[in-house]
Amino acid sequence: MNLTGKQLIGFQKKAAGHRNFQGIQAASGEALPQVFVEATADEANEALTKASSAFKVYRNLSDADRANFLNAIAEEILAIGDVLIQTACAESGLPEARITGERGRTIGQIQAFANFISNPSWKREIMDEAMPERKPLPKPKLVQKQIPLGPTVVFGASNFPLAFSVAGGDTLSALAAGCPVVFKAHPAHPNTCDLVGQAIQRGAQKTGMPDGTFSLVHAQGHEIGGYLVTHPLTKAVAFTGSYRGGKALFDLAVRREVPIPVYAEMGSINPVYLFSDRLATQGEALADAFSQSICLGVGQFCTNPGLIVILDKDREFLTSLAAKLDQMPLGTFLTAGIKQSFEHGFNTLNHHPATQRLTASENAAPSLFSTSVREALANPEVLEEVFGPCTVAVVCQDLAEMIAFTEQLPGQLTATIQAEPSDLAHLDVLIDEVSQKVGRILLNGFPTGVEVSPAMVHGGPFPSTSDARTTSVGTEAIYRFTRPVCWQNF
Repeated sequence: MNLTGKQLIGFQKKAAGHRNFQGIQAASGEALPQVFVEATADEANEALTKASSAFKVYRNLSDADRANFLNAIAEEILAIGDVLIQTACAESGLPEARITGERGRTIGQIQAFANFISNPSWKREIMDEAMPERKPLPKPKLVQKQIPLGPTVVFGASNFPLAFSVAGGDTLSALAAGCPVVFKAHPAHPNTCDLVGQAIQRGAQKTGMPDGTFSLVHAQGHEIGGYLVTHPLTKAVAFTGSYRGGKALFDLAVRREVPIPVYAEMGSINPVYLFSDRLATQGEALADAFSQSICLGVGQFCTNPGLIVILDKDREFLTSLAAKLDQMPLGTFLTAGIKQSFEHGFNTLNHHPATQRLTASENAAPSLFSTSVREALANPEVLEEVFGPCTVAVVCQDLAEMIAFTEQLPGQLTATIQAEPSDLAHLDVLIDEVSQKVGRILLNGFPTGVEVSPAMVHGGPFPSTSDARTTSVGTEAIYRFTRPVCWQNF
């Protein structure tokens, strides 16, 4: 066995622990050859101690220096070549085209942040000139701008082994802001994490970044993650994953002697509202596109459309959609655990007295269930996220009931309105209510697919995220890791 899977502690590689694990091929369930050593608390402490020391230097580097570092990371990731694509495909079960595209998105994110901090306006400087002659009291000169928070702990996601992982938006936005990062590698793809982590390490060395600007630790259990969050040197946390995992980290952080922000993306069922005139003109095309969106990436997207909200008079569309889903293959899940969770969620809905299965398969497969507003509100468990290609349709008697149902929905990442102009003329109240529940509203599209741009909001009210004021995608993500400071009379 090859015992080379070590922690990246600043510019060093260490493996002091005694517990080992291996990455798994998603398609076959077989172990990959490299053996990884789990981090110890001492190694995690060393990573954060180095990060704290590095912060004193890194926060005072010029924006140009940090941009140069980010661009070097992009170059080092591209230099890995096909090995990165092959490794990520093996560990995730995702097709080569998807991983190749995700690598491109990752590089694009890095370059976007490098370009963003190259313009000094990113610090949002506000200057109030002094008014010494003002009566009865003179006004001082005031200048406000953003400064970095400090060492940041980032947890990788299972469903995006590149774009929401080691060099994903959380890591890059923190590094761009001036915050050193300690990354907790996801155990579902440790080999992929190791390759990218070493690329960041090389980029830091080549551009003269202080030792400790970036570290990466491996662990399968929860102990090291909890240790990192509660460590007194940690100043912020970013997480993408389940509600259970994100809420546990959030609770740890707020119970610290000095609480810190946790930016956790925790799940969403992303309601899609369907209206009559749109269905009359686009029904067949919508059923086809909807089934593709539900099954994209085996439904393992945080923006997967897991809820349909439709009027009773239009429920015939559900029969068409169910027929499309019956033709879709299930595909390979990212991990055995995710597959088991999907099967549990399917079985819960399949045997629940409040739901009716509209798709044919009695076994776990791409599926569609229906229920009424009354049953959905009385049995909130039928609206819990099933991570995979599974959607529940809530059938409303009229628009008033649809609005009332929306008022009871928990926070979501997205909501989609499928409507013609003739439909929209009657939907002002509904759309206003929807805006209170989500971070992004789409018109005549599907939520799977998140554009990386300054205007994007990938976040939403609790429980979709722990802080609805932020986004984890796009350049605005940098402000999760900064705070405003005012200088008076400087």
